[in-house]
Amino acid sequence: MTVRLRPHHLLCMLTYVGKGYSPAFVENYEAIAARLSAGEEIELVAGPDDICGPLTADPEAHCHGTSVVERDREAARTVARLIGSPLNLGARITPSPALLARLRKTFATGEIRTACSGCEWSGLCDSVADGGYVGVRVGI
Repeated sequence: MTVRLRPHHLLCMLTYVGKGYSPAFVENYEAIAARLSAGEEIELVAGPDDICGPLTADPEAHCHGTSVVERDREAARTVARLIGSPLNLGARITPSPALLARLRKTFATGEIRTACSGCEWSGLCDSVADGGYVGVRVGI
């Protein structure tokens, strides 16, 4: 199987520590984190993805907003520059320990965080990255 992720979730997965919008959201993300930790392939998609699942019924959910589309575009651009390969929709990525370590290192320095500007979870992500990624669920 493949985990369908929108590009900005490549950044979110780096600091996911079991917190989220609702219990259903967290339960879903825990299952996805386990799949990613097992090395399941990621396919980049446009719009709501597997992580967004529990939120998609709400037409007001941010996953439908234009600001999130811009966040996706910026995340794809910065991560592609880091890995030296284009990240177009449909691209497939394997979340290896080496890739996660590289992404986390540059996330902590801010290099690939321009897509995070204005995100309500930035404070939590700052804390997780500053704390050495203790308790992250993906790639443990």
